[in-house]
Amino acid sequence: MFDVHAPIPFEQFMAKALHDPETGYYARRISGVGRTGDFTTAPMLSDAPARAIAEWAARAMRDLGCRNLIEIGPGEGRLAAGVLKNLPWYLRWKTRLHLVETSVPLADRQRKLLGNRAMWHRSMSDALAACGGNAVIFSNELVDAFPVRRFQKTADGWQELAVRFDEQSRAHESLLPLAPLPDSSGFLESHPLGQCIEVHDSYRRYLAEWLPLWKSGRMLTIDYGAAAETLYHRRRRGTVRAYLLQQRLEGPAIYQHPGRQDLTADVNFTDLQNWSRPWISTQQVMSFSAFLQDARDEYGPAFLALDQTR
Repeated sequence: MFDVHAPIPFEQFMAKALHDPETGYYARRISGVGRTGDFTTAPMLSDAPARAIAEWAARAMRDLGCRNLIEIGPGEGRLAAGVLKNLPWYLRWKTRLHLVETSVPLADRQRKLLGNRAMWHRSMSDALAACGGNAVIFSNELVDAFPVRRFQKTADGWQELAVRFDEQSRAHESLLPLAPLPDSSGFLESHPLGQCIEVHDSYRRYLAEWLPLWKSGRMLTIDYGAAAETLYHRRRRGTVRAYLLQQRLEGPAIYQHPGRQDLTADVNFTDLQNWSRPWISTQQVMSFSAFLQDARDEYGPAFLALDQTR
């Protein structure tokens, strides 16, 4: 999958391992979630997330007079189906559900489950164009699937981590020369020498592509992570890990099965707030448990990021 050559940034390795159209994990290896799959998400274990999101979405669509509901990265489509099921009947029939999916195998599963109850798009730009720029948007465990850049704090400053593969396909990490850093609050925290952190710079670029096209609505982002000041507590090597048939892999093992295992990193919610601020009027961060408990309370933010820890 990877040729023997000079070191490449970790982000490039992760992008190919997950999203290569022929050999990437999301392109060909998704076998489902749950006991026989590689991971299990909260909506697979309980109907509570779907009910809570449906209440949030119903309030948002009523408040805004909006009929368009977008889920980004809907997995097998079970969460979208659950949200539709739990919408009030008088709202359900007029809601236009849009699913943004880049994985062909997953899109096929979604179509089998949802049939003609949804419209599919390959990008958020396409989905927003179909909605006239007005939409209520939600995602579950989307951000942590984006490739990350990894950095290590050295005596000279923050240096980006790279990886190369030898003739035996063994991975070797190294540090790239000092270079300008991406926009991230992680570099502003007081970390010890040797600390590794991740930056979801690919997600920052992704947001910048379509947020300017979003005219009105509310957005709910549910993922694993924390604020910058607490994200790396007792996590000297950072948060990157792999999942292979329910087995959590860390350290050198994350390089051993590229294309056959999920790769992920926790989300820095301080970054998400900062990156979206130019286009968002109101923001709020809360725990997932608080969201489930208070689903019937009045929120009203245009951007709501929910903090989970795995």
